[in-house]
Amino acid sequence: MSLRFPLLALCLLAPPLRAAEPADLRAEATKALKSAATFYRTKVASRGGYVYYYTPDLKQRWGEGVATEATIFVQPPGTPTVGMAYLKAFAATGDTFYRDAARETAEALVYGQLQSGGWTQTIHFEKVNRMGKYRNGKGGNWNASSLDDGQTQAALVMLMRADRALGFKDKAIHEATTYGLDAMLKAQFQSGGFPQIWTKAAEDFVAKPAKYPDYDWKTEGRVKNYWDYPTLNDGLAGTVADVFIEAHETYKEAKYKDALAKLGDFLSLAQMPDPQPGWCQQYSHAMVPIWARKFEPAAITGWESQDAMRTLIRIARYTGEKKYLEPIPKALAYFNKSLLPDGRVARFYELKTNKSLYMNAKYELTYDDGATPGHYGWKQPAGFKQIEKEYDDAKSGKPLAASQARGAKELEPEVRRIVKELDADGKWISTYAGERLVGQPKFATGFKYVSSEVFSTNAETLSAYLEATK
Repeated sequence: MSLRFPLLALCLLAPPLRAAEPADLRAEATKALKSAATFYRTKVASRGGYVYYYTPDLKQRWGEGVATEATIFVQPPGTPTVGMAYLKAFAATGDTFYRDAARETAEALVYGQLQSGGWTQTIHFEKVNRMGKYRNGKGGNWNASSLDDGQTQAALVMLMRADRALGFKDKAIHEATTYGLDAMLKAQFQSGGFPQIWTKAAEDFVAKPAKYPDYDWKTEGRVKNYWDYPTLNDGLAGTVADVFIEAHETYKEAKYKDALAKLGDFLSLAQMPDPQPGWCQQYSHAMVPIWARKFEPAAITGWESQDAMRTLIRIARYTGEKKYLEPIPKALAYFNKSLLPDGRVARFYELKTNKSLYMNAKYELTYDDGATPGHYGWKQPAGFKQIEKEYDDAKSGKPLAASQARGAKELEPEVRRIVKELDADGKWISTYAGERLVGQPKFATGFKYVSSEVFSTNAETLSAYLEATK
């Protein structure tokens, strides 16, 4: 009987079981980050580069289709995305392991830089058809630098950050970066716009405001080499702005800020007149909307227009020129009246009638959204309320928040999940549940795979937590 009270007292005095303290979680996050990065750097990498997806045993891999160990992908979320995650880890920890991993990734990009200065979707270390004409003298004859899907943009941003992290002392990386930036400056049209791809310096075309075609755009005016003309497809304006802002902040040279301002001038000119003051996916040099691929008609686009507005706001803030805000109120009013019944926005609106445009299985224009090909996003989320807030803040001169990074407390639940989901080998394994994936791999429901995007996102989250808890 005399033993019961001391035992009860001990039970009452003992602290309750609880989740790891922040100090313990920081140690766990540090360990998980190193384990995951070690696996990705030493087991997954092909000569420093990456594709999108791998089987857990690393015997199969995919980018845009099946890939081999001799091929890496430049397009996000491939090689540059992983490299930037390493650089975030280096900044957060100071551990040179991550800087060295980023250097290897940068070297892979340097290997695949085209003679025209940019990059295409892939880099091949062995001979294949349509291989890039690499600046190093290797490769084939394909010399078309691409701005599609952020390919060249992501490579340049990663290289600039690597160049800075290496103190601008790695000659090959520094030279490739400045060579690529100079080539991109030369690819900019006089109007300020950019083609989807380039092989040489742009020809000069007089800048002029956008206008509606005076011909039957459904059957006339199609251009086979649409990629040579000014485009806004798939967020090109925003990713190009990323490059010039990063370049100006890194190298402090006025030419990059000037190119950014020229891009703002183009976006202002590219806004269509009433009754549809939005933007188009593709333009001729006369600034008339034109077709691109067979499922991309000459039309107002609800998706690229949002990117154009956000980019104009960023340019206005960075240059201090509020003239770049002027196109936005009319565009917001127009799109707020053009929303679909479910609150989304159509990818395409017919010129002048403003009817939502779609394609059927035969790639014929239709107003019916019931039989559209599944490979394309015919309807997109509408972010106009957030754009309006960003516009109001920029117009009033309200400064951006000193830091938009999430704090440690906010990150803790996500960090605990990320640490818990990492397996003993340093892998985060995903399970396919039918969602749309970049590259559209043909995975069966329940298929297990390793994702470069998941690695990069999780590594950056862990790095953000370590940065916040220094």
